[in-house]
Amino acid sequence: MRHGFGGHERWRRHWRAAAPKRRYDVVIVGGGGHGLATAWYLARNHGIRDVAVLEKGWLGGGNTGRNTMTVRSNYLLGDNARFYEFSLRLWEGLARELNFNVMFGRRGVLNLCHDDHQMDAAAERGNAMRLSGIDSELLTLDELRRELPLLDLSSGQRYPVMGGLIQRRAGIVRHDAVAWGFARAASELGVDIVESCEVTAIRREGQRVVGVDTTLGRIDCGALAFAVAGNSGRLAALAGIRLPIESHVLQAFVTEPVKPMLEPVVTYGGSHMYICQSDKGGLVLGGDLDGYNSYAQAGNLPLVEHCLTAAMQVFPSLARLRILRAWGGLADMTMDGSPIMGRIGFDNLYATGGWCYGGFKATPASGWTLAETIAGGREPELIRPFALDRFIQGRLLDESGTGPFPNRH
Repeated sequence: MRHGFGGHERWRRHWRAAAPKRRYDVVIVGGGGHGLATAWYLARNHGIRDVAVLEKGWLGGGNTGRNTMTVRSNYLLGDNARFYEFSLRLWEGLARELNFNVMFGRRGVLNLCHDDHQMDAAAERGNAMRLSGIDSELLTLDELRRELPLLDLSSGQRYPVMGGLIQRRAGIVRHDAVAWGFARAASELGVDIVESCEVTAIRREGQRVVGVDTTLGRIDCGALAFAVAGNSGRLAALAGIRLPIESHVLQAFVTEPVKPMLEPVVTYGGSHMYICQSDKGGLVLGGDLDGYNSYAQAGNLPLVEHCLTAAMQVFPSLARLRILRAWGGLADMTMDGSPIMGRIGFDNLYATGGWCYGGFKATPASGWTLAETIAGGREPELIRPFALDRFIQGRLLDESGTGPFPNRH
């Protein structure tokens, strides 16, 4: 109330502006949700507080601040379902744990189906979810009409809608609040958060990493972890490791605010578009990847046209809305669409990356399990399927539901 009525002046910093020490027990590279969550869980769950989080820009300025906020666990494969369900359960109690409102909204995530094959696939995935203890519900056309009165369900559609699968416990979370909440909680437990500190080299001795060179000087460490989203490949290369990752731009857009019109997050697999309504009233929507490798945070016009056209196909009433802004996040795509987690290359080098379309929803579970890996020296059962060596052994987790369009084949 003081901030609101005081002209938004004299705000107190939520985390300490730390200067880096010469050495830490653990150094985490990446000041987004995954890196900050790892630091907080290290301090809270394991009592490891001599930790630094190094961010080359500003806190939350990467993919944490450049996503469409969706959290869900509607997966078919058991390994994916268990991990993302654990993450969703952490989301449900995160505001209380952090004592910070992350604005979790249980809106539901609805995947539209356009033919008999997709309806069968949705039924299969929904049944698998229920067998794993995850909620799901298959909706008929009549049920969709009641859920979404503005959805065009006419038979003249390019991709007529035949039904859908909804997970009602899924929803959205305010992305910048997640970064601020984790940063404040970690800082209060003694973690140093160092912004404008870019890692330029990784120091190695035998099978161990001993420290990093940064734009603020050398920092030694007992363990090093990466949580840098689309830059995972570049950072791993500094340690002489080549990851099976490609980085692509994933664009998103937000319209001017309107009155409440859309409760769940809706994915339109027929023409590759997903849409939800933010708490401020703007319609947030995105589509597929731009079709080229890039480290940029902006995309190109054809994807804009494709995405907005698809939005108007299912919600014609959007045609007269204005787009306020657009942005691009870096999607680090693995070859099977599932992440890479755990130890990589060296005895004390760890990573969380390759999250493809879905890194934001994994934030708390990624931090929890990576912290457990660093503290205990071995991967917990929950993330062993995501180990880097699966690409050598052929144990791929190839699931179409990893992206925003679970019914796409």
